[in-house]
Amino acid sequence: MRTTMKNHGWKRVSAAVAVAGAVACSVTAHSATAAQHPSRGLTDALRADLQQYLDAHRSQDRMSAVSLRVSYPDRRQAVSVGVSSDRPVADDALWQIGSNTKAFTAVLLLQLEAEGRLSIQDGLGRWLPEYDEWRDVTIAQLLSMTSGIPDYGQQGAFAEAVIADQSTEFTAERLVSFVRGQAGPKTYSYSNTNYILAQLIIERVTKDSYGSQLQRRLFRPLGMRDTCLAPACRPGTAQRMPTGYYGASDVPTWLGKPVPPLALTWAQGAGGLVSSLEDLTTWTRALYSGCLLPPAQQRELTSLISTATSTPIPVVTPQDPVGFGLGVAERLDSGTNRPVWSYRGQTFGFQVAHTYVQDSGVVITLAVNSTADSDTLTGLADTVHRTVDEHGR
Repeated sequence: MRTTMKNHGWKRVSAAVAVAGAVACSVTAHSATAAQHPSRGLTDALRADLQQYLDAHRSQDRMSAVSLRVSYPDRRQAVSVGVSSDRPVADDALWQIGSNTKAFTAVLLLQLEAEGRLSIQDGLGRWLPEYDEWRDVTIAQLLSMTSGIPDYGQQGAFAEAVIADQSTEFTAERLVSFVRGQAGPKTYSYSNTNYILAQLIIERVTKDSYGSQLQRRLFRPLGMRDTCLAPACRPGTAQRMPTGYYGASDVPTWLGKPVPPLALTWAQGAGGLVSSLEDLTTWTRALYSGCLLPPAQQRELTSLISTATSTPIPVVTPQDPVGFGLGVAERLDSGTNRPVWSYRGQTFGFQVAHTYVQDSGVVITLAVNSTADSDTLTGLADTVHRTVDEHGR
């Protein structure tokens, strides 16, 4: 993170369906972790991919650890591999997952829509009337990045505040305040402010905290015991996290410096989650399998707009290689040219990416302990995908 009509017929049974579906997803995902051991050849090849990546990027990006998990639903097996230039990476290490958080926020709102408590076509004027300048912006536009509301993360005043002290505690309202009174064309433009506003809507509708709704609706039903909204994480969380380092060149005074492990109030519903790769794998499989939402909301989640033209597209193509849904994104794999669901989150000291390969059901999750000037982690995900394909034949 660098920086529809209401289905009233589903309302009475929504809680039971959501929980039952989530538990089924959890069992399916976790059964994959218990199963057959992967071939030694595949494990060695994946470790070589990670080592080559670490060797290539260690110096420039200040990273020292790369971790990978590959999950196969049909073969009931999972592969976990980590490489490091200092201390070994534990399979159960925890990471700041950055903008992977956005899909959690989108799913909460879509569950509320399925319960008849809101519509994603509602304007902000209904739920957040205090932001009158954006009263006609819809929830769907927030989630699809087409609201025209600028990104607080790109504002000088925000940069000054966070550079002065990375541990500064922000409220959601203060984050939004950095862009109050600003608006642009309602075309695709990535903005973290959208998801802070989405978080505020969740809290306004449920009369509950965003973190509590995550726990009740998603973490507990899915068995995601290693996932938390920082800084409200259980004791010992920080000790399970590799030290994250700032590797981008835009803040020279931070370059190569460690970042606080749980100081993420600057991200919240746009990027404030900490998780393990096993939990993120569970989440990824549940997200795209359709067990978290009824069909109408799942279609909304995965309906794409072109990030280049801001027009709806049914699927990504070489002409439109990246499409954004509601907190999810589809792109073309660089090696196979196959569509994959994929998202990379970035904080001040970590990058975490997930890829879901639709035609095989393979889930790839990756994490590194640094930020960077450019995205190279997506390329590593595609390299891993090719290696998996080669050893699967």
